Amino acid sequence: MQSELPFPVLDRDLELPVNSGQMITVAGVRRSGKSSMLKIVANKLIDNGVDPSRILWINFDDERLYDMRAEDLDEVLQAYREMFPDIHLSEVYMFFDEIQVMDKWELFVLRLYKTYCKNIYITGSNAEMVSSQLASALRGWPLEFEVFPLSFNEYLRFKGVSVSPFEESGRARLVTMCREYLNSSAFPEVVLMNEESLKIRKIQGYFNTMLFRDLMEHYKLKSAENVRYFLKRLLANISKPTSINNIYNDLKSQGRKVDKNRLYDLADMTCQIFMFYKVNKWSRSVVKEAAGQPKYYFIDNGMRDAVTTTTGEDEGKMLENAVYLHLRRYKDPFYNISYFLVGYECDFIVQNEDEILMLIQVCWTITDAGTLSRELRGLKSASDFTGCRECMIITFDEEDEIIYEGLKVSVMPAWKWLHTNPFRLFQQLN
Repeated sequence: MQSELPFPVLDRDLELPVNSGQMITVAGVRRSGKSSMLKIVANKLIDNGVDPSRILWINFDDERLYDMRAEDLDEVLQAYREMFPDIHLSEVYMFFDEIQVMDKWELFVLRLYKTYCKNIYITGSNAEMVSSQLASALRGWPLEFEVFPLSFNEYLRFKGVSVSPFEESGRARLVTMCREYLNSSAFPEVVLMNEESLKIRKIQGYFNTMLFRDLMEHYKLKSAENVRYFLKRLLANISKPTSINNIYNDLKSQGRKVDKNRLYDLADMTCQIFMFYKVNKWSRSVVKEAAGQPKYYFIDNGMRDAVTTTTGEDEGKMLENAVYLHLRRYKDPFYNISYFLVGYECDFIVQNEDEILMLIQVCWTITDAGTLSRELRGLKSASDFTGCRECMIITFDEEDEIIYEGLKVSVMPAWKWLHTNPFRLFQQLN
C-alpha cells in the first residue's frame, strides 16, 4: 500500500505519537476511523521526510487474509526484505490494521517489537485486544488509545462548518448543527455521505456486521434471533438501569431457550466489541458497585435510530448518550464514570481514584419547574453523599447558574459543552 501514500484523510482531534519508538495500539468500534488514525500517522511520516518504502501496511480485514496464521507473518517480513534488501527492519514503520482477527497475533508482535522494530502501530475492534491480551502477552509494552465515532467538534469539521460561538449567527448555527449531530450517525464515512437513504443502509450494514461477525462468529453464538432481541432491549433502555434478569424472563415467556448466565456474558461481549458501554451504580464499596444494576450506553445515536423504532420522548436519552460518549472520549484512562442512585438519581459521577471530580445531570430542558427540582435534588443528594461540590446540568439550549440549598450549579447548553474538551472546561471553571 506504500504506493497510495500520502493517504487522503481528514484530521481528527486525537493525535497519535509519531516517532515515539513505542508500540501503539488503537482500539475502538468497527468503522470509527482507526485505520484513518494510522493513515494520519503515515502521512506525517511522509511530511517528515520518511521514504514510503519504509512504511509497511497490512490490512487484516481483507478477506484474502482470513486464513492467515501468526506464523505466516514471517513470510510477509521475508517478502518485504526481498523487495527492499537495503532497508533494515529497525528502520521500518509497521502498521497492522484490524489484527484482532488473527489468533496469537500478540506473540508475533511482541517478538517483532523486542527483536526488530520499535515503531509498530496496531488497530483492532475487540476490547480484549487492549485489555486482557495486552496485559498478559505484551506485558505493558504498548501505549493504548481508543477511537470513537466523531465528536461534535470533528462532526463540524467533516461538515465544513467553521463558526464562532461568540457571535449570534455562529451560536444559531451551532444550535442547529448540535440538534443534527444528536440525531445523526457520527461514523466518519456516513457523515461524509450525502444521500440519506444510503446513509441508513450503510449504518444498518455496520450494525449487521457487528452482530454477525463481531458477536456471532467471534464468540461462537448460536441464536441470532435471541442476540438481536437482546441488543434491541439494551438499545431501548439506554440511560436507564438495566435488569438482565428481566430480559431473561421476557425471553422465557416467549418460549425461547436461553441461559441466564449467557445473557450476562452477552452483555459483556457487546462492551468488548465497543458496541455498548457499561456504567455501574456508584458506591463506596467496590463489591456493592459491581452488584447494582448497570446502565448501558450505545456507540452511536444514528445507528440506534436506524435499527430501532424510537419516539420523541427519546430526545433526553439521545442527549445523555452523547454526553456519556463525550466524557468517555476525553477522560483520563484512570478516571471512572458511574451513576448515583440513593433516593434521588444523578446521571454521572466522574471520579479519579478516591476523588470525585464532578457531578453531572443531563436533561433536554429544565423549563418545567418539576423537572428542574428533580435534577437539583439528584445533584444535592449526590453531593451530600460524595462531598463533591462541582455540579453541572447539561441541557440542549439553556444556560444559567443556580444556587440550590447552598450548592452552586452550572447550567450549560449541549451545543457549547460538546464543543469543548469537558475536562479542560472543568479545569477552567475551577
